[in-house]
Order: sequence, then C-alpha cells, then structure tokens
Amino acid sequence: MAKWLAKTEPAECGIDDFARAPQTPIRWDGVRNYQARNFLRAMAEGDEVLVYHSSCTDIGIAGVVRVARTAYTDPTQFDPESPYFDAKSAPDNPRWQAVDMVFERKLPRLISLDRLKALPGLDNLPLVQRGSRLSVMPVGEEEWRIILAARQ
Repeated sequence: MAKWLAKTEPAECGIDDFARAPQTPIRWDGVRNYQARNFLRAMAEGDEVLVYHSSCTDIGIAGVVRVARTAYTDPTQFDPESPYFDAKSAPDNPRWQAVDMVFERKLPRLISLDRLKALPGLDNLPLVQRGSRLSVMPVGEEEWRIILAARQ
C-alpha cells in the first residue's frame, strides 16, 4: 500500500470532520493542480493518507485517513455555484478527480511544519521543500515512519 499526504483547510474538511463520523466516507475534492490530480488517480483503496491542516492557526499533520474509494470524476467541477467550478471541463472528458476517504486516527498532537522541517530524513518530501505547493503528494515508507515517530 502506498502512503500519501493531503493538505486541507480544517474549516472546510479537517481531521475532526472525519472523526465525527469514522465509518462514513468523505469525498476529497477540489484539487485543481494536474500533478496533485495525478496523485489522486494513483491512490488505491486502503492507502493511508496524512491529513495536513493548512491556511489556519495550527498548521501541521493532524491525523491519518484511509482511501475508501479510488479516483472518480469530481462533481464540483461542473457546479457553477462551487468555488471549484471549471467551465473548461466537460462531462464527457472531465479534468478533475476526487477520492473518498475514511477516518483512521487523530494524532495525539499536531506535528507542525517547523517540526517536520527539522526532522532528519524528510529533505526529499515536497512538503518541506521551498516553493512546493502541492496539495496531494506521495510519502515514502521511511518518511512515513519518521513523521509518525515525531508525534511523540
């Protein structure tokens, strides 16, 4: 199984939303970057995903979710009322994908971006690289181990 990290704004969909209904899949949508979209397409059912809270007061990794449904057409791209509407995307040739995820666990405490940047062994993780703005990215097995060990 692959490992991933997905950024979200907790006011929109954070780890607490998953924790409130742990068996209910939540659609992860609104990704509008082609490389991040391709990573969504590569996700497999059962893959684990680190939930990274961004654009908020407490920035960092807050928990783990699991892919419950692989990539499918993101319906928000066709909704003119959605902030994720894409007028250039056609139903017969959609540009954007979504996946469904379910709650695994909330971390005992948030792992801040500063803490992640200070951890040896994460130099190649796009999250800690200057200028990287990907909202979805792969996490190697060793990087995953280092990150989860830092929650102590």
